Amino acid sequence: MTNRQASAGLNRAVFAWAMYDWANSAYSTLQITVLVKYLITTVDRVVPDRVVPEAGALVWGWGIGLTMCVAAVLSPMVGALADAHCNKRQWLAGTALTGATASALMFFATPDRSWLLVILFLVSNLGYELSLGVYNGFLPEIARDDNMGRVSAYGFALGYLGGGLALMLVLVMLFAGHTVGLPHRHDDPRALLPRLGLLVMGVWWGLFTLPALVWLKDQRPPPTHTPPLTVAVRTALAEVARTLRNVRHYRSLAIFLVAFLLYNDGVQTVISQASVFADKVLKMETGELVIVILMIQFVAMPGAWLVGRLADRIGQKPTLSICLAVWIALLVSAFFVQTRVHFWCMAVVVALVLGGTQSVSRAIMGLMTPVERTAEFFGFFNLSGKATSIFGPVFFSTILATTGSAHWALTSLLLFFVVGGVLVSFVQVERTQQWGQSAISH
Repeated sequence: MTNRQASAGLNRAVFAWAMYDWANSAYSTLQITVLVKYLITTVDRVVPDRVVPEAGALVWGWGIGLTMCVAAVLSPMVGALADAHCNKRQWLAGTALTGATASALMFFATPDRSWLLVILFLVSNLGYELSLGVYNGFLPEIARDDNMGRVSAYGFALGYLGGGLALMLVLVMLFAGHTVGLPHRHDDPRALLPRLGLLVMGVWWGLFTLPALVWLKDQRPPPTHTPPLTVAVRTALAEVARTLRNVRHYRSLAIFLVAFLLYNDGVQTVISQASVFADKVLKMETGELVIVILMIQFVAMPGAWLVGRLADRIGQKPTLSICLAVWIALLVSAFFVQTRVHFWCMAVVVALVLGGTQSVSRAIMGLMTPVERTAEFFGFFNLSGKATSIFGPVFFSTILATTGSAHWALTSLLLFFVVGGVLVSFVQVERTQQWGQSAISH
């Protein structure tokens, strides 16, 4: 094979890999707009407040938390099996297409079939979470050390663009669908419009997953003898235990991991539950909420770039502290939000710090991680992020059900950012980095 042919194969693999970000971003964006509104409305219609207060919000919050928890338990086992059999592509196909199929089938979950909607919601979210772990495992195989950041950013950019375009498609359908014979929203007793949005979500996810399934391949040949399932599971659990033991030897790194798990849980909960807040406080319609999320999709990209430039000038840790301070100010101001204008202003600020918070966190993790244990520590970083994501949604929905106030529920997430920010103040990035380099040189 010539160098030109090898380069073409690599470029095709990179494109196929990035296209899965394009594919699954339709789910992540339409989930927090169309799906959350339809699920909460459907469940609340079946279970009135006098029976279970805020039943729809409880199902949504606990459903997100439950699937994230199950994904955290299953992810290392799925990864161990994929590594042992060198068949990540098959696992990506199984998890992604299962989630996409469940999403598309939500079209048949009419308002009188709330049980079907809840089941398909749980299956689709679990498939989404499990697919991401397998998908990310391809990155070291399709990128070199000197271009891994660019390849990763390529997927990130395509993800925002794909999610934004999927939202635009649904937006046109919601506001202009009547011109082609679709019902107006107020003449839609069978909820055809939101169900069509869910159909778009599933079809988009499944269709644009196909390039990855066609062109992505494991670089290692499958082994002639594969270990039994029980052995693979035990190996995965042993790796997690070993990583936990190793993290304790790096004090600042361990503190940062705990801090990240807290404030990142807060970030993810704000994003996933903002739709609930908009519905309960502002009675915001799905169409307007779609526009808000669409704005966030496109503003988040320059926001991440600006935060990255700031980090290069003043340092990663001070920039992260500024981002966390902005999140804290946002949640304090959320307690006083009463109008759509205020909500829109908050959404713009969220978009500006959303990508930057994640980007700076990864940079700090990379700076402090020992070179000889990068994969091991980042594996724990990703795994633990899924495991703790159960707390935020459950915390939010429980406070909402207890107090009946979406203001208190959203503002209560301050706890995650305040404690996380305090822990970040104890992290010594430069000293940990120098210590790690000194240890390697000796």
